[in-house]
Amino acid sequence: MKYLKFILVGFVFGIVLTKAEAVSWYRIYEMFQFQSFHMYGIIMTAIAVGVIGIQIAKRKQLKDIDGNLLIIQDKEKGNARYWIGGILFGLGWAMVGACPGPIFIMLGAGFMSVGLILIGAVLGTFLYGVLKDKLPH
Repeated sequence: MKYLKFILVGFVFGIVLTKAEAVSWYRIYEMFQFQSFHMYGIIMTAIAVGVIGIQIAKRKQLKDIDGNLLIIQDKEKGNARYWIGGILFGLGWAMVGACPGPIFIMLGAGFMSVGLILIGAVLGTFLYGVLKDKLPH
């Protein structure tokens, strides 16, 4: 029962993303073709909300679900790995028309072909876990 509120927030988040058309393959295609501002507006709103949320968490010293103080570390120096990771993430997103969150929303909406994308995402995550010690961090 302690996790029920998180499940409910997940459902609401899924509904909001669906209604905002953020899970639409067509909207994602438009974004990567620079034909529409729609997805960029959603992403910029998410960044603004994230920045504000992080600042509130730092200043109010918020705690996690287990009562531990949230510790948000400062960003490390050197950003080549962020660029490489971002480019790989963006290429994958452009190729399949979905980033990780909407995969589950699309499955819930009945688009079963997205199951293949989910399998690829899980395999990629597993592969990273196997190789992470050998990768430059």
